[in-house]
Amino acid sequence: MATRTDAPTRREQILKEAARLFAERGFHGVGVDEIGAAVGISGPGLYRHFAGKDAMLAELLVGISGQLLTGGRRRAAEAEGDPEALLDSLIEGHIDFALDDRPLITLHDRELDRLRDSDRKLVRQLQRQYVELWVEVVRTVYPGLDEPAARSAVHSVFGLLNSTPHLGRPGALPGREGTAALLHRMARGAFGAAGA
Repeated sequence: MATRTDAPTRREQILKEAARLFAERGFHGVGVDEIGAAVGISGPGLYRHFAGKDAMLAELLVGISGQLLTGGRRRAAEAEGDPEALLDSLIEGHIDFALDDRPLITLHDRELDRLRDSDRKLVRQLQRQYVELWVEVVRTVYPGLDEPAARSAVHSVFGLLNSTPHLGRPGALPGREGTAALLHRMARGAFGAAGA
């Protein structure tokens, strides 16, 4: 999704448009014909790529949770034992997600309960692992924080960063770079306040 630099595949195009449409009108407010039209294929043509809307929703929500965790682990490996640099890198990665994949945040908030139990459990499992990665780093940077306080701080910062769908239209923001810098300062400020 946000981390790809080459041209998206047809499947990725479908998922991107499905996420946008589901976020705008709700899962039940969108038909396969509309998703197909958004990517230039017939609604029934979508079934060559997905079993149905439920499969698209599952791939979107499980997929982004897995991508966040994989990206966090990659950043941890690249930080070479520097916890300050790792915390900044994790924040930057989550900001990229929050700014570039805003429909997925809305979709997660509204539609997570529509997933099959097994998919919902997988999303939660991936999210817990992602949170724990952050908690470990935050506790290293702010050693005075106990585990419950660090976990609360991480969830609070996620709430801050994931508020981007509520910031207004993309053109109403101060620009991507300015918004990213502001969110980064606010996230570090929140962690600093928690660790003080």
